Amino acid sequence: MAAEDTSESGQPFDVQLVRQLLKLMSAHDLSEIDLRQGDQRVRLRRGAKASFQAVPMAAAPMMAAPMPAAAPQAAAAPAAPKAPDKKLLEIKSEAIGTFYSRPNPDSDTYVKVGSKVNASTVIGLIEAMKLFNEIQAGVSGVIAEVCVENQQPVEFGTVLFRVDPAG
Repeated sequence: MAAEDTSESGQPFDVQLVRQLLKLMSAHDLSEIDLRQGDQRVRLRRGAKASFQAVPMAAAPMMAAPMPAAAPQAAAAPAAPKAPDKKLLEIKSEAIGTFYSRPNPDSDTYVKVGSKVNASTVIGLIEAMKLFNEIQAGVSGVIAEVCVENQQPVEFGTVLFRVDPAG
């Protein structure tokens, strides 16, 4: 009887829903789905594309996910760009998706090298599953380097911009 109660009680993430989501992921060639309802969360990933680097991020809640035992891909990761002469702050992607540097194809870019930004300045959009999320700078200063191109796919932690806080 308890099993019947949980399946009919309107639980947001039941086994049947997960199966439907997996079918949708397969049918539409999606690599990740992340759903939240209240304090419940379900994140589904597929594929063997696990070349993530551990990057400490403040206020980035992550669910525990099994990682591969051996990490040969991490050693084969591309070399990091050379360290800049000045102490620049990095603005990193907080989502997986496609980065857009302008609100629409006919508009100017949100920011470019030399643009002054503050914590609430919108610096771009990231599209994930047809949803567009504004990305805010989160820091103050002057854009010193643009690290991604318009419509470039980005991963969690990809450096989007470098900002000179002294500018």
